[in-house]
Order: sequence, then structure tokens, then C-alpha cells
Amino acid sequence: MAVRTVLQQADLERALTRIAHEILEANKGPDDLVLLGIPTRGVALAERLARIITRITGVDVPAGALDVTMYRDDLGRNPVRATHPTEVPGDGVDGRVVVLVDDVLYSGRTIRAALDALADLGRARAVRLAVLVDRGHREFPIRADYVGKNLPSSTRERINVRLAEVDGDDAVTIEGSDA
Repeated sequence: MAVRTVLQQADLERALTRIAHEILEANKGPDDLVLLGIPTRGVALAERLARIITRITGVDVPAGALDVTMYRDDLGRNPVRATHPTEVPGDGVDGRVVVLVDDVLYSGRTIRAALDALADLGRARAVRLAVLVDRGHREFPIRADYVGKNLPSSTRERINVRLAEVDGDDAVTIEGSDA
């Protein structure tokens, strides 16, 4: 099976720096921002984005984790899923601009579950979506506000995101017969 690398460490850093600038521009600064990553790699990406935004602005932007496991619509088909802790910054989400962060946007089902999970935490002023890779094939009317790389792919292909915090290195690869 062919594997093709589409993003390396420097590419990821550039993409995340661009996304951080886009978030700041759209929000008119860092005020009232909260970044919530979707486990596993979305959490690492949210933490990286928060560090970049803090470096750019000098203002600490909180990052946390939002577990969506129990909100998924495929629990009946895939009942063996490990849950991860939801960690919301101390000020919560009420009245804040929440940026959900994930590694790959595919069908949109994970983000639909994240919206349900977020609603149980409070009432955000606005919710935005940042993803490292948008691969298409949406099943729900969900679109990312901030995208590191649009990567149209076949449903037979697999997009693999590797992050140093989780996997030991940074890379995005496409695996499959068309890679």
C-alpha cells in the first residue's frame, strides 16, 4: 500500500501559525477566546495554537479538551471506545468564542457530536472550527472556518496525522492505493 507524505514538520508549523493569525483576525484579537481540542490529536493542536496565539499577542489564551465519545451516533456500531477527560478552562465557555480544534475533518459526525457536547457545557457566544486537514466527503452540513490543508481524497484512502506530542514526530500522510 502506497504512503505519500503531504505535510512535514515545517509545513505543520506554517499551517498552524497561519490558522492562529486567521483566528486572531476574525476575532479581532485574543479576547474571550477558548480553544477546545477533540481528543486525541485535536487537543495537542489546540495547545499548540494557544501557544502561538500567546506568543503573537502576549495574552494567554486557554486551551482544553472536549471528549465527544458519548455524543457520537455510532456508539451502537462501535461500542468499544475509550473516553478521554473533558477539560474546560476555569472561566468556562459561557459568552466566549469557542474554537473547536480537530486534526481531520471528514464526514462531519465528530463535529456534530462536539457541538452537542459543547452545548452541555454552557452557551458559547460563537463556535468556530479549526482543522489541520479537510479531506471532504461530508455527511453533515459542516464547514471548517480555519483549515491548514484542503486534501481531497478518495474514501479508500486514509489520512494519517502524526504529532510529536502523541506520536513522536510531525507529519501528515495519505495511505492507500491512490496515494
